[in-house]
Amino acid sequence: MVKSANPAASTVIFAYLVVYIVWGSTFFFIEKALHAFPPFVLGSIRFVIAGTLLMGYCWLKGYKLYIKKPVRDAATVGFLLLFVDMAAIIWSEQYISSAIVSILSAATAIWFIILDKPKWKENFSSIPTLLGLILGFLGVVMLFAEQIFGAEAAGANSDKKLTAMIVMTLGTIGWTVGSLISKYSKNSDKKKAEEETAQPKEEEDLNVMVKTAWQMVVAGTTFTLVALLNGEYKTFDFQAVPTEYWGAMIYLALMGSILAFSCYIYLLQVRPATEVSTYAYVNPIVALILVHFFTDHIVSRMQIIGLAVVLFSVLLMNWNLYRNSDLVKNYKRRRKIKKLRDMAPKSSIPRIVEVAEFGKKKEKKSKEDKNPETEQ
Repeated sequence: MVKSANPAASTVIFAYLVVYIVWGSTFFFIEKALHAFPPFVLGSIRFVIAGTLLMGYCWLKGYKLYIKKPVRDAATVGFLLLFVDMAAIIWSEQYISSAIVSILSAATAIWFIILDKPKWKENFSSIPTLLGLILGFLGVVMLFAEQIFGAEAAGANSDKKLTAMIVMTLGTIGWTVGSLISKYSKNSDKKKAEEETAQPKEEEDLNVMVKTAWQMVVAGTTFTLVALLNGEYKTFDFQAVPTEYWGAMIYLALMGSILAFSCYIYLLQVRPATEVSTYAYVNPIVALILVHFFTDHIVSRMQIIGLAVVLFSVLLMNWNLYRNSDLVKNYKRRRKIKKLRDMAPKSSIPRIVEVAEFGKKKEKKSKEDKNPETEQ
């Protein structure tokens, strides 16, 4: 993906704040909204509002709204990512703290390592990845134990907590499967097109915002069907919902689903993906802080330790990705030049910079030699 050369610093900072804080706060606002909305009604209204508004925006922008295959793929991914995973999150927050749910969501990295079969050889031959996997499971087990045997667990409530933890874990697996389907279906289509023709064929595709709108529409439709079938809409009274809970609903639809996602897409266009992925470390911390100050849930020492263990495990599981990123390489290069500057007399500084640039130029030239262009 091509990065913008000079994005406005204030815009980038604002986008990061939205992705870090708003996405982290959605766990808290789901828990708040559940005081007035049944779980599937909550998901239904949220994604119907978000999907309708986003699709309307795409129509106003003049984007093409329908191509059969991309819409079909978006529907599959939307069902797994936005329905299965979000249904698990919403339903689980009836019985366990939104902070616990956010930490389990961060542990999704575990399932990416386990279920991404084409990368098994790479993942399971990496010591940091294996250590991260073990620590991740340890962190999840700590959270399970704390919820089942901790101070807040008692009697039948313990069984509900255990069920909610299991449901939440299954939801993260659904998210992982949807993400992997999205990743490999695109690669498979490209490979198939290249096999059929000598020249790689560029298939017609939809704008990423349109595909996301379709995912939200599918999720909203599925939530609505379930809410109708299980009787939630039959017993739900729109007029009985206090204004503050409608506020939480609007926040989830507009801020969580539309604004935060738009900022996320923008950041992927102007900043390295490895840098943008740091939201996964901040979101659970934001959720934990909100739970501590604005709910009756007890944030125990075990939860904090579990959070630290899970986040450190995610760091280890992504260690190779971060280590090989352009961001880290550029940082190391700047440190090396700075060290050479400090060691050398001023007269030799231009030569040091020239030497530092030489390796980079040589590498670039080598790549060009490997892929020479045929002159007509």
